[in-house]
Amino acid sequence: MDGMPETSVVEIPKRRKEDRPVRRQRKGMYILPSLFTTANLAAGYYAIMQTMHGTVAEPWHFDFAAKAIGFAVLFDGLDGRIARMTKTSSDFGRELDSLADVITFGVAPALLAYMWGFHLLPPIDPEIRSKIGQLGAVASFLFLVAGASRLARFNITVNPQPSNPGRPDKKYFVGMPIPAGAGVIAAIVHRALGEPLTSVAPSAVWLCMVPVVGYLMVSTWRFYSFKDIHFNTRQPFRLIVLLSALFALIWFYSRWVLFAIALIYMFSGVLWRLQWIFRRRPSPPDPPAYKEASQPS
Repeated sequence: MDGMPETSVVEIPKRRKEDRPVRRQRKGMYILPSLFTTANLAAGYYAIMQTMHGTVAEPWHFDFAAKAIGFAVLFDGLDGRIARMTKTSSDFGRELDSLADVITFGVAPALLAYMWGFHLLPPIDPEIRSKIGQLGAVASFLFLVAGASRLARFNITVNPQPSNPGRPDKKYFVGMPIPAGAGVIAAIVHRALGEPLTSVAPSAVWLCMVPVVGYLMVSTWRFYSFKDIHFNTRQPFRLIVLLSALFALIWFYSRWVLFAIALIYMFSGVLWRLQWIFRRRPSPPDPPAYKEASQPS
C-alpha cells in the first residue's frame, strides 16, 4: 500500500551439516551395550557353575556350560556392534567388556577344558592318570594366560597389523580373538554332548589341542574379523537370507554346525599363514663380497 514502508525479507543462511549442533544421546542409551556385556558375564558365571557340577553320570552339565559360552560369544558380538551403531562407546564400557571376557572366555573355557578332558579319567594306572591331570592343568592354565595376554595386547595396540597381511579392503584380527578360542573349546564339548573323555588317547590329543588354541590367540597371524559386513547396505537381502539359513542350521543341527564353524575359523588362520609363507617372494640374495681383481703378471 502507498505510504507504507517496504519491509525487506532477511534470508537466514542455512547451517551446514557439520555446523549443526550434535544431538546428545540419552543417558539410557549408554546402558544398553553394558547390558549385553553383563549378559556375557552372567553366561560365563553360569558356565563355571555348570562345569563344577559336571560328572561322568551327569555330563549334561558340561554341555550346558558349553552352550552358555556359545551364547556369551553372541552377546559379546552384539555389545560392541550396538555401541558403534548408537555411538555410545565409552572407556567404562571397554574396560567392563575386557574384564568380562577374561572370565567368560578365559576362566570358564579353561576350567571346562580341564574338567571335561583330564579330571574325570577312569581309574587306570595312577601314575599315568596323575601325569595327565597335571599336564592338563598346565595346558588349561596356558590357555587362560594366552587369552588374558590377547586381551591386553588388543587394548593397548593401535591399528595392529598382522604378520601375514591380507587384502587392503578387508579387516582382520591380529591373532585369533579370545571369543573364538573359547568357542572352539565349547563347540568340541557340545559336539560330544558333554560326555567327558574317559581314555588316555583322546586326552592326549586334547592335551595338545588346548595349548595350540592358546597359541593362535597370542600369535600375529590374521583372522577374518567380519567387521566389513553391514546391514545398512542397499541390498542386504542376500546377507539376511544367509544369516537366516545359518541360524536355522544351528537351531536344528547345532552340534555339527557349531563344531564345523569353530574348526573352520581356527584353521582358516593357519591356512592363510601357510599360504602367505609359500607365496612370499624370497628376498634377493646378498651380493657377493667385493674382491679386488688380481694384477696381471
